[in-house]
Amino acid sequence: MGGKTKMGGRWTTWAAQATAVLLCAAMAHAQNIVPRIEVLEGDGAINNIRLHRAKEPVVRVVDQDGHPIPNVAVTFLLPGTGAGGSFAGDKNSVTVMTDENGKAVGQGLRPNGSAGQFQIRVTTSLAGQVATANISQTNAEPAQGGISSKTIALLAILGGAAAAGAAVALGKGKSSSGSSTTTSTTGVVITPGQPTITGP
Repeated sequence: MGGKTKMGGRWTTWAAQATAVLLCAAMAHAQNIVPRIEVLEGDGAINNIRLHRAKEPVVRVVDQDGHPIPNVAVTFLLPGTGAGGSFAGDKNSVTVMTDENGKAVGQGLRPNGSAGQFQIRVTTSLAGQVATANISQTNAEPAQGGISSKTIALLAILGGAAAAGAAVALGKGKSSSGSSTTTSTTGVVITPGQPTITGP
């Protein structure tokens, strides 16, 4: 009976030591990892103020070798004043965990009523190593009346064609008018290359 107790105690001690070694190895490995943030979506997006629509930022956290880092916290921070917006719950920041692919999404982004460019600051940290990135977006108010850029281009083309047609017609009118005036008023024919001028 006493022998079994001793064997059980030794096994428990060995298991604790092995766990401690594994934890130390994991911590040492984490300290050697340098996180980096890659911006996947949202940079350069134009948000619609009137429709309250914005492009949610998407990033991926990787190590120095480009491997994704899962289960790390990522914070998206919006400006406190001026052009910007808010995340879910009308907050200017949100913190999410990366998935198994190292991706994180700033969900619930909506633009505020201020037009202009702004930046979303993204931060993460691992074992004391901090990584940051900036995502630029612009809040814009669409033109009243809902005229699309394609419609404006089409109108410009049609307007240009009409103007060109009018110019051609006007030019023909002037040309016809000028030739008839010359014929009716001159009555003299000048033949190039001949030294004499003859009457009609």
